[in-house]
Amino acid sequence: MTTVTKLVDYHASDGVARITLSDGDRGNPISAALGRQLLGAVRRAHADSARVIVLAARGRYFSVGGDLAALHAAAAPGAFMDDLTSDLHRVVVELMESDAVVVSAVQGHAAGAGFPLACAADIVLAARTASFSLAYARVGLSPDGGSTLLTRSLGLHTVLRLALLGQQLTAQEALDAGLVAQLVPADRLADTVEGIVATLLDGSTEALSATKAVIRGTASEHVESVLRREALAIRRLAGTDDGREGVRAFLEKRSPSFG
Repeated sequence: MTTVTKLVDYHASDGVARITLSDGDRGNPISAALGRQLLGAVRRAHADSARVIVLAARGRYFSVGGDLAALHAAAAPGAFMDDLTSDLHRVVVELMESDAVVVSAVQGHAAGAGFPLACAADIVLAARTASFSLAYARVGLSPDGGSTLLTRSLGLHTVLRLALLGQQLTAQEALDAGLVAQLVPADRLADTVEGIVATLLDGSTEALSATKAVIRGTASEHVESVLRREALAIRRLAGTDDGREGVRAFLEKRSPSFG
């Protein structure tokens, strides 16, 4: 019998659904299993008629990004990426299109797909210890998980710089760019989240839902079209020589030798 590891915790009460990445000892790596559990949690939140969804993580990292060890071990990298992006991208779509207001709490580094996952929320709160990165190119891959949607929040050239050079965005830079709503000491992050949640619960459910829908609806391109393009690109690259070399070099802790 196969044992399923619990990677996501879910709890709902009083109109608030709390979804927490719980594989903190490993840095909450994003795998197909985590994507499935996340999607299940988001759909439970909708079934529970949650007015607010809080997305958080345990451990030092919000997420280290994709599970590169699992990708390296995959016999068919393209199929592996299909499996990973399928549910993960549905999570991003359903959080953005949810009637509930989504609040994320970023306590540490959010790398790779962990970055856009945190920012799929409507309100992003961050500890001063938080940071963000899109270092796909360093391992021979292209961004996924909604990374390209970050151009709407950060601007085209900022996202290009982060993705092409693998640079980190500090919590302060994220605040200055308007991506993060509030920056607080790590030990005050949970209390800050609760304050935001209380404010939202005091509001009109219908008004907040309609406000989110009309503002989200101003995007010029449909979210699912963007995510499909991301999924196709990273699927192709996962099976190339450069993609395999980039992931192998990362796992071996050396600089890659790209063709």
